Amino acid sequence: MPEETIFTFERDMSTAEVAEYLRTVADKLAAGEGFTLESGEESVTLAPPGRVEFEVEVERETSASGGDAEIEVEFELEWDEDATGDGDLVID
Repeated sequence: MPEETIFTFERDMSTAEVAEYLRTVADKLAAGEGFTLESGEESVTLAPPGRVEFEVEVERETSASGGDAEIEVEFELEWDEDATGDGDLVID
């Protein structure tokens, strides 16, 4: 199935700033609410159903010269776009 990127955001931040963003998403998920991601002119509103597939992936990328390694952690939520929730989701 082909993929289409519908939103992207990347910048250097403190770990406290990252935690605040993740906390906001976690609070919305726990409340069964959707959320909107916005950056500049881009935005996307997401409405996850009551159950999603959750994946955590950790990668180590090393340079060809054997220098410093870079660690990447991905937290991924996945659901079928046509999935129906449990009826508790409301987005204003």
